[in-house]
Amino acid sequence: MYVCSSCGYEAPRWLGCCPDCGEWNTFEEQSHRVLSAADKAAAKPARVAAEAQTLSEVSETQETRATTGNEELDRVLGGGLVMGGVTLLGGDPGVGKSTLLMQVAAELSANRKVLYVSGEESVRQLKLRANRLAVKQDRLLVLAENSVENILSKCEALKPDVLIIDSIQTMATEESSGSPGSVSQVRQSAAAIIRYAKTTDTSVFLVGHVTKDGSLAGPRVLEHMVDTVLNFEGDRQHEYRLLRAVKNRFGSVNELGVFEMLKNGVFPVTNPSESLLSQRARGASGSVVFCAMQGSRPILCDLQALATRSFYNMPKRAVGGVDSGRVALLLAVMEKRAGKKLFDQDVYVSVAGGLELDDPAADLAVCLAVASSLENFQLPQTLCVMGEIGLCGEVRPIAQAERRVAECVRLGFTEILLPKPNLKNLSHIDGARLTGVDTLMQALAVVR
Repeated sequence: MYVCSSCGYEAPRWLGCCPDCGEWNTFEEQSHRVLSAADKAAAKPARVAAEAQTLSEVSETQETRATTGNEELDRVLGGGLVMGGVTLLGGDPGVGKSTLLMQVAAELSANRKVLYVSGEESVRQLKLRANRLAVKQDRLLVLAENSVENILSKCEALKPDVLIIDSIQTMATEESSGSPGSVSQVRQSAAAIIRYAKTTDTSVFLVGHVTKDGSLAGPRVLEHMVDTVLNFEGDRQHEYRLLRAVKNRFGSVNELGVFEMLKNGVFPVTNPSESLLSQRARGASGSVVFCAMQGSRPILCDLQALATRSFYNMPKRAVGGVDSGRVALLLAVMEKRAGKKLFDQDVYVSVAGGLELDDPAADLAVCLAVASSLENFQLPQTLCVMGEIGLCGEVRPIAQAERRVAECVRLGFTEILLPKPNLKNLSHIDGARLTGVDTLMQALAVVR
């Protein structure tokens, strides 16, 4: 048979384009094992008819959560680990997935029974990593195994509270004849582990590999099967790592966890604003501080821009950390509404620290940073800017302005530039001057 490596669609012959997901060149040949009638009858689970009932008849039971000992991970999970929940953790090779889970497993083992299963390393290699991380080892159970049936039989005997599988692509089950890492093996192995987690209320962490484009390897149905999908990202050349929730049935997907990679492990950054601003350039044009909202957490970041004379027929536009289409729109608004000549300028925009901003409140900060570099004037070091800009050059109100302003004041910023409509809901704040603007032209006049 031929199976699509993207969605798991099966076909009796090779196809160039998958009719289910539309991906090209994803069909792989796999051997198909024909089961006898006795095998099918033995493998067929017993079906129990479910009774329909109204929602008012359903008993309310509050979900039980357990802290992982890691503040940033608890934040992204929605408050802690849910008993019986299955979490899929994905990330690039070497980003620190196994390191993070080893530290979390050691913390959880103090009060709960934890089984760490590795399909990629031996128990001796796990011991070496635990020594390097200097974690507690006396109560942490480890197992080097690739067979799902053997793992589940060990779990039946040990009855762990938390099960960690590193990684799901190395697992193999007898129910599938494909090689480990194939679509059928990943799907069948994950289904068996998830079924065990739901019937025994065992919390499970699954480590997943990623492809070249950053998506999780294996069938897309894997992300639908689990309860939570976490993405651990970051440049290996930098010390900061970011943890985002792509899917979370028990919490918000807007939370962001910030970690710092050191030689002895991955540690949470409890105050990322101070860390991101600690190396901010002093006395340079094109730099402005912006307060972004990542879920319920306000984070101050350094937004930088560089505008320089272009020697190309088409000026270059390079953007990092902000949507490039949004930046192109803002440059057009500056040209049309504010009279800034950018048609012959190369413009570069970047967010220091590796943050990815999708907050429309960053519009005003981008425009002021570009204007500061274009006209070579410095913005005050105590200034923080936020506001959304429309096509007519108006500055529109932003969400959660009170929390943003409070974070700015806490970190010592005394001048805050924000939309004028937001001033109506803000009371007087000691030690800070709030300036409201209606248009982009007014904002440029204030900072000059």
